[in-house]
Amino acid sequence: MSEFHKKLEALAAQHEELVNRRNQPLATNNGIFQRWQFPVVTAAHTPLFWRYDFNELSNPMLLERQGINAAFNPGAMMFNDKHILVVRVEGNDRKSFFAIAESSSGVDNFRFWDYPIEMPETDDPDINVYDMRLTQHEDGWIYGLFCTERKDQSQPQDTSAATAQCGIARTRDLVAWERLPDLITHSGQQRNVVLHPEFVEGKYAFYTRPQDGFISVGGGGGIGWGLCDDMTRAEITNERIVDEKAYHTIKEVKNGQGPTPIKTADGWLHLAHGVRNTAAGLRYVLYLFLTDKDAPWQVTHAPAGYLIAPEGEERVGDVSNVCFCNGWTQRGEDIFIYYASSDTRIHVATTSVRQLLDYVKNTPPDGLRSAASVATRTALIRQNLELLRGGN
Repeated sequence: MSEFHKKLEALAAQHEELVNRRNQPLATNNGIFQRWQFPVVTAAHTPLFWRYDFNELSNPMLLERQGINAAFNPGAMMFNDKHILVVRVEGNDRKSFFAIAESSSGVDNFRFWDYPIEMPETDDPDINVYDMRLTQHEDGWIYGLFCTERKDQSQPQDTSAATAQCGIARTRDLVAWERLPDLITHSGQQRNVVLHPEFVEGKYAFYTRPQDGFISVGGGGGIGWGLCDDMTRAEITNERIVDEKAYHTIKEVKNGQGPTPIKTADGWLHLAHGVRNTAAGLRYVLYLFLTDKDAPWQVTHAPAGYLIAPEGEERVGDVSNVCFCNGWTQRGEDIFIYYASSDTRIHVATTSVRQLLDYVKNTPPDGLRSAASVATRTALIRQNLELLRGGN
């Protein structure tokens, strides 16, 4: 066997060991969700044949030709009884693309399909696409809503000036995708747009996140709500904010809808991200809220603070101190939350509908003042001490 084939064999063995690695739940959990020991998808999980030229004549030293920098921010759904992730894969060239990884367990053994998604372009080609939200809509289509990024042509000399809008594509098999025109709104740029899975008043319903600039939301922001008649020419003419930013909270700088909400007997479960500023930069965390089953734009319960924040090695990566989620799956009562850490890798947290409803309905809301927070905590302490003393 040549040195080339020995190297290739060793690489393949290492890759298979990684992909087949069994995941284990961590010993600690807060009763709300369970973290797992290993990330479920990383850049190293991408197939070797995406990265290496296997031809010994053209690549005799078996060098990596097209490197992968990160795999993160996946849309997610159940499809053919598999947990499907539409992963944002970022090459070393900084271009992101979509690729599908699937697993039977949902916590390990995620394996990529052979080819990335070939996403059609519009007449105004995307420079970059990322962060797809998947929605199995009652109209029979699977929709993928994602951020389409383009150069801001109004600032030709600024090579970092960009614009963000909501791209839309649909499919029935996750293989062939039909690109639809980008969503039209009248509120500046858009990120984190999510399609509601059911018709509302006979129309398609969207959760939006209007913003003034590419990074900063400016005077905009908050999770919005809007309706449109036709997904093939999607336009929202009336957009209102249903979950606002708030001073000195986890969402004081910006917030955005995460994955498609989950319908329960008590209403729609929503997972979102909130961003605040710190001396070390922006901090992204995940939070939960509940909306009315018949009026999904009306928030009924909103626990104070975050549900998931980056911990340990999750805090380190390309964009540190970030938890971001745009995909979760449901199998029966079980929920699998696929969150990315620091724009680098994908983790899973497992929980159930029952646990999340208990959390969202019975966790006190934010009193928005230190004194209010102390009063809420003091009430809990007093109750617990009385129970402990009574037990003695």
